[in-house]
Amino acid sequence: MESISALKNYTDSLQIQGKKMPVLFTSHGNPMNIVMSRDEHPFWNALYHLGKDLKSNYDVKAAIVISAHWCTQGTFVNHSASQQQIFDYYGFPDEYYKVYYQAKGAPELAHEVKKAIPQAVETAEWGLDHGAWPMLMHLFPDADIPVFELSLDYYARPEYHYSLGQQLKSLRKKGVLIIGSGSLIHNLSLVRDKMRRNDMTPFGWEAEYDAWLKQQIDQRKFENIIQYQSSHQLGTLASPTPDHFVPVLYSLGLSDPDDEIRYFYEAAPALPAFSERSFIIGG
Repeated sequence: MESISALKNYTDSLQIQGKKMPVLFTSHGNPMNIVMSRDEHPFWNALYHLGKDLKSNYDVKAAIVISAHWCTQGTFVNHSASQQQIFDYYGFPDEYYKVYYQAKGAPELAHEVKKAIPQAVETAEWGLDHGAWPMLMHLFPDADIPVFELSLDYYARPEYHYSLGQQLKSLRKKGVLIIGSGSLIHNLSLVRDKMRRNDMTPFGWEAEYDAWLKQQIDQRKFENIIQYQSSHQLGTLASPTPDHFVPVLYSLGLSDPDDEIRYFYEAAPALPAFSERSFIIGG
C-alpha cells in the first residue's frame, strides 16, 4: 500500500504547471569531441548556456531522451532508478572511457510514459548511452535532473515516431523536458571513407540539405520532414539509416502550432555527412 500511495503522491505532484515545458532536438555531438571542454567546443558551450536558461525559467522535474543509440524492435522505456552510463563506442583512447555522468532515473515518470504510450514496454535493461550522456553532461552538468531514455523502434515507419511525439504532449505541462537526440545529417559509412583518406572536409552537399531542412522546419512543413526519404533528393544520402534522423520526428510531434522554434546551435556543417543543427521548441 505504501508504494501505491507514494506513486499517487508523485503523479499528483505532476500537476499541470503555469508554463509549458519546451522541447529540444539536439545533436549529441561527434564522439571525438567527448573529452573536449566547453571552451574548446562551441556546441558544448551552447548546451551549457541553454541548460542554465532552462533551469532559470522552468521547474524541470525530469528529462526524457529519445536517443539515436537505443534502437529496438518495439518501443521501450527505461524505469531504472539508477541509470547505467553506457560507453557504446569502441576503439577510442583510454581517456574517452574515464568521463563520468551519473544521473538518477525517474521510475514513476516512466510509468507516466507507459500511460501515454500503452504499447511501450518498461525495462531496466538500458541506461544512458552516448546519444544522451555526452550532451547531458553539458546541458545539466550537475546531473541533478532525473533522466531516462525512450527507445527507437528501428523498424517502424516515420509516421509512427511522429505520432508517439504527439502522444507525449501532456508531459510538457508536467515539468518534463523531452529531448530528441540525433543528427539531421548522419552517414557514417561516408565519414569512414573520408577518415581512411585522412580528409575530414565536408562534401559540399551538407550545407544545401541542412538549409533545406531548416526551411521546412521554419515553414512548418513537417510532412516533408516525416517523408525525408523521398521529399528531397539528398534525403537517403544524408540519412541512410533511420536511427539519427527520426528523433527529430518526436520533437516535431510534440510541438504546438503556437510554439516558436529557434536554433540554439546552427553552425554550417564542418564535418563530412554530419550536422550539429539543434533547436528548441517553445520557451
